Amino acid sequence: MAEQEAPQSRREYLRWRGRPGLDETLQEELRLMEGDAQKIEACFGRSLAFGTGGLRGVLGAGTDRMNIYTVARATQGLADHLRESAGTGVSVVIAYDSRRNGRRFAETAARVLAANGLKAWLFTRLGPTPLLSFAVRRLGCAAGICVTASHNPADYNGYKVYGADGCQITLAAARAIQAHIDAVDVLEGPKMMELERARAEGRIQDVPQTVWDRYIDSVAALAEPLQVAERAPLRVVYTPLNGAGRECVLRILERIGAVEVTEVPSQELPDGDFPTCPYPNPEEPSALTEGLKLCRTLEPDLLLATDPDCDRIGVVSKERTGYRTLSGNETGMLLFDFLCRSRIAAGTMPLKPVAVTTIVSTDMADPIAAEYGVELRRTLTGFKYIGEQIGLLEAAGETERFLFGFEESCGYLSGTHARDKDAVNAVLLIALMAGWYKARGVTLGQAMDGLYERYGCFRTGLLSFSPKGAQAMERMGRLMRTLRAAPPQQLGNTAVARVKDYLSGIDGLPASDVLSLTMEDGSRAVIRPSGTEPKIKAYLFVRASGPAEADAGMERLRRAVEDLIQAGLEN
Repeated sequence: MAEQEAPQSRREYLRWRGRPGLDETLQEELRLMEGDAQKIEACFGRSLAFGTGGLRGVLGAGTDRMNIYTVARATQGLADHLRESAGTGVSVVIAYDSRRNGRRFAETAARVLAANGLKAWLFTRLGPTPLLSFAVRRLGCAAGICVTASHNPADYNGYKVYGADGCQITLAAARAIQAHIDAVDVLEGPKMMELERARAEGRIQDVPQTVWDRYIDSVAALAEPLQVAERAPLRVVYTPLNGAGRECVLRILERIGAVEVTEVPSQELPDGDFPTCPYPNPEEPSALTEGLKLCRTLEPDLLLATDPDCDRIGVVSKERTGYRTLSGNETGMLLFDFLCRSRIAAGTMPLKPVAVTTIVSTDMADPIAAEYGVELRRTLTGFKYIGEQIGLLEAAGETERFLFGFEESCGYLSGTHARDKDAVNAVLLIALMAGWYKARGVTLGQAMDGLYERYGCFRTGLLSFSPKGAQAMERMGRLMRTLRAAPPQQLGNTAVARVKDYLSGIDGLPASDVLSLTMEDGSRAVIRPSGTEPKIKAYLFVRASGPAEADAGMERLRRAVEDLIQAGLEN
């Protein structure tokens, strides 16, 4: 076959192979790829999509992989967007975590920005994502870049973009940036300045230590309105899961005092290979295995685990019967209740307080909010929407009304210093809360059971489906169209009482491909497909009078929703 008749993916592969000076590691990967049409198609069949989460993908050679060329292309698109929307002379701050090539990708982005007449503030060492959100506003930047793949496996890296408000970019901004990216040739298009020259000319500067210090000060100040007294000393095992959380978490625990910390030795230092936790997500039981081993020896009050970019946190509490892992929703409800009761007791509860969560977080938030007189706002999935609500309060001159933001996937925020979930903030609150309960002879598990007795026994679940094959995305789309056109009349033996279709932009929210089914007994299923990968999730919600009834209801709902989605994907 003549090369001009070859598939587009092979033509692009050959173009990369023939490029003089291509990165040596990528050259070797391309050489090994020769003759493997399936591998070439996977790496070159499309380009990484740029969405509201920026880029995320497997490391390696190709247009659909994370490498210095795809990072440079994305940054050129971002630079073109910023020059068009904000003009020249604006600045961008860049952070990275412990993942492979993190520093290199950050420097690549800085060099592209410098070549385009933009100033780049570059972190000198790895740091948490919420620190990047803080730094955007502290340094007065037009945007921020965080090189991270959050809690994905080791062979991934990513590139998150933040706006001038410290929030992850909106869908509109992502589309505008993508349009500019589409106009850039991945190998020839990005402008690039040598790192040394850019530094010498002041186009790339290091983020000063004062930004770190002010961030820690801002998080520590969140303890003041709580005025927590009679706190018992805590013993904590902590793991940053080989990520970026260690420095800031240890500093904040030292600031509040009365916490003895032991780190998990195999996971305390940055390591992008994540050798003891292949899935470094605190929601995954396997990520907590090493920490729990140490707990069985030391018997601490808590195990705390932050993910690689330190925006999520997992919590395990020592109970009389062993160690109990709290779900993201349970930790959120414990913190919500603790914040409300502490601030009311201290006389620091704001007038017309606001808490913000998502449509896929627990329904237990509603009765807690009602009891304490808190306005509860629900957004689409993604903490950027919670950050957006803080921005709206700020625009109205009412920032002080913000009390708490939380999502079911272990993300929490009680301050306005950042516009993203913040595990350093969460560590502060959890340590204060656990010490307060311990002084009263109560564990966090017992406190959670007390909330269940008070508000009803809530259960939440998550089903995830990853259809295979070339038509996977089309099958997901067909499933959603079928469910909208003919919603099920019942799930299992329970009638469906209400259907909410978020594609039409209801409840004041932007249009989103999400469908909610509420049953007659109050149980609920929210179905949400991914727009960028073949994955569909179903979030399940049950409320009952007791644990046994709640567990049974969850199992029935789980089976019914699983059957519904699997049948829809097979048709």
